[in-house]
Amino acid sequence: MEPLQPGAIYHIYNHANGDDILFREEENYRYFLQQYQKHITPVANTLAWCLMPNHFHLLIKIKSIDELKTFANLPGFKNLEGLEEINKKTSQQFSNLFNGYSKAFNKRYNRRGSLFIKNFNRKEITTDTYFGQVISYIHLNPIKHGFVTNIKEWPWTSYHDYIGNQQSFTDKNHALKYYGTMQHFKDCHDLLCKEMISRKTGS
Repeated sequence: MEPLQPGAIYHIYNHANGDDILFREEENYRYFLQQYQKHITPVANTLAWCLMPNHFHLLIKIKSIDELKTFANLPGFKNLEGLEEINKKTSQQFSNLFNGYSKAFNKRYNRRGSLFIKNFNRKEITTDTYFGQVISYIHLNPIKHGFVTNIKEWPWTSYHDYIGNQQSFTDKNHALKYYGTMQHFKDCHDLLCKEMISRKTGS
């Protein structure tokens, strides 16, 4: 698997193994987000995210090479010099997140074995059109999978960070530059939401 590259934007997603569940209760979601900020925020800006019971989606922008070199406080980053070493260590932060969460989850529920699918999926975002599609796709995923029929009803998504203008680890600047205005952001999501529900109901 190719390491994550500095400055690149990625759609990252992963799923629980088989029929397993990643998040059984609210505390699981909160703990995952806490660990996410510990491991990922130092190496990437999070542009969008959504957590669902058995899988999740993220849109991230890996920090620049100069920014990554400053993270001497992260274990293993202090003496890195070459780009290849830094790229591998950046990708390793995701493995640290998944492994750490899995161990805590297994201990809590007296469970054994891997929780996540081994290799997380990633797609690099290289065009503005794809960027806009991914933002809405991530936020509307709970509707796609039938968890809710209104995007505002699903609590574990960065959509609330955008429309509520609240302080969070979500970096909203990149997306709002793409949409231009908050109203356009809302209108696009509302339109796609109606289209998705219409397709699901056949109306």
